[in-house]
Amino acid sequence: MEAWRCVRRGYGRCVVGRGRYPMLPHHQKSLGRDWTTPWENLQKCCWNRHISSCMRWPGHYSRAPYPYFSSRHFSLNWRPPCLFESRAPFQYWNWRPDSLSQTSLIHLSSYIMNSEGDEPSSKRRKHQGTIQRHWEYICNHNKENTKILGDENVDPICEDSESNFDFSVMSYNILSQDLLEDNSHLYKHCRRPVLHWSFRFPNILKEIKHFDADVLCLQEVQEDHYGTEIRPSLESLGYHCEYKMRTGRKPDGCAICFKHSKFSLLSVNPVEFYRRDVPLLDRDNVGLVLLLQPKIPSTASPAICVANTHLLYNPRRGDIKLTQLAMLLAEISSVAHQKDGSLCPIVMCGDFNSVPGSPLYSFIKEGKLNYEGLAIGKVSGQEQSSRGQRILSIPIWPPNLGISQNCVYEVQQLPKVEKPDGDLTQTEPDKTEVLVTAEKLSSNLQHHFSLSSVYSHYLPDTGIPEVTTCHSRSAITVDYIFYSAEKEGVAEQPGAEVTLVGGLKLLARLSLLTEEDLWTVNGLPNENNSSDHLPLLAKFRLEL
Repeated sequence: MEAWRCVRRGYGRCVVGRGRYPMLPHHQKSLGRDWTTPWENLQKCCWNRHISSCMRWPGHYSRAPYPYFSSRHFSLNWRPPCLFESRAPFQYWNWRPDSLSQTSLIHLSSYIMNSEGDEPSSKRRKHQGTIQRHWEYICNHNKENTKILGDENVDPICEDSESNFDFSVMSYNILSQDLLEDNSHLYKHCRRPVLHWSFRFPNILKEIKHFDADVLCLQEVQEDHYGTEIRPSLESLGYHCEYKMRTGRKPDGCAICFKHSKFSLLSVNPVEFYRRDVPLLDRDNVGLVLLLQPKIPSTASPAICVANTHLLYNPRRGDIKLTQLAMLLAEISSVAHQKDGSLCPIVMCGDFNSVPGSPLYSFIKEGKLNYEGLAIGKVSGQEQSSRGQRILSIPIWPPNLGISQNCVYEVQQLPKVEKPDGDLTQTEPDKTEVLVTAEKLSSNLQHHFSLSSVYSHYLPDTGIPEVTTCHSRSAITVDYIFYSAEKEGVAEQPGAEVTLVGGLKLLARLSLLTEEDLWTVNGLPNENNSSDHLPLLAKFRLEL
């Protein structure tokens, strides 16, 4: 039943034109679209206040834009005398609720959103069902080879050969429970039960089991859940897990998990983007880079470098995003460099908080970016207008970060040491660092990884954008799987100083969906998909 009027965030206008009174204490509980507070708290807050003008009759609105008394907690034959002891008589009082106990809860519904940026009415859908995703085969575009994923996994294999090593990679932002509760305004479209961790984790684990990827790159992995549930569950499925928590107060981080049967671990390399000595880098995001050795009997194969990250969200801090990306690329370069100077195959996954076609995205794919005159809020493509925003400085990060404009660790030119026989030689540099010469100030960023995106980001037939995340405020692509693939003319590109050994071939990918597709199942999260992101999944072939 709907009885109380309240404007958003727990305020009620008790007498029109006479100001607002907080109706609820600060410790009321909220999750999703619903609020609850003990009856005695509401009674205490509203004591002797003029509230007669706040009354609305039951059934007047089909969807309440204000708190209401739930008929589950009391009948309609009792009048709360202390709450309605107003000096002004309430002339329209013709119903009397009759058995509300002092320990009852007041059930408060969400309000109808009418401000800019709130959830449009077209998204408030109640359809339930399962999302249909299918494998898209890259090596053969025959539509007959595209199968709908049913109750059993479909193995997307194009051809068999003893000289190949096939493996699959999943990238999945699983939505930290703490972040969900801190940002409950993003999930107003969800039913409360689907937002509880006790409901979400079994669904997430079910997805992981179903897709059975050889490598998992997970973001927003909450530390306590990782230790008590996520890691033990994944280890029971045959995964080895590595985890890096954020360096600040947010208790989540990134994890990379791989199957023992497919890989052995060569090195673990966490990346912290917070640097106390660099004022620009005051955020607590992290990355994680592993070097994995494929388990191939009687066959020598190159290692595979797998990286996972979750870059800063803030749309107006493109300078921080680019610097975090440069730090991750520098670590990848250090880990992936082999003794002969070549690079081993690379898979880079994560939530990059940038949209397709943005300068940051283009930099990853094209290996170069001239950021001269670029507005700070245009880097990730999340901001539509750059009005009032400052331009990126040149250089973006200070020299003491120790990373060059080529996104590699800088090493000072080492002094030459005279041997006893009179020959001059240089002290050998650390094997994990790349020797580069000093650079003059430039607005050109570069990297030499030749990265491609697993996904094309638009439906081929209609050009409608695919999305990887969908909640009350937006539905866009921010999650990616990038991989190193040999491209024609790579060796002829200016500044290409390294070559790839055993470039990866993309065999198949699990299809993405459009925003319209997702709202037919009430967006994300929902009863069957328990994160506000979709898992990305790709199958690769390493040709030996």
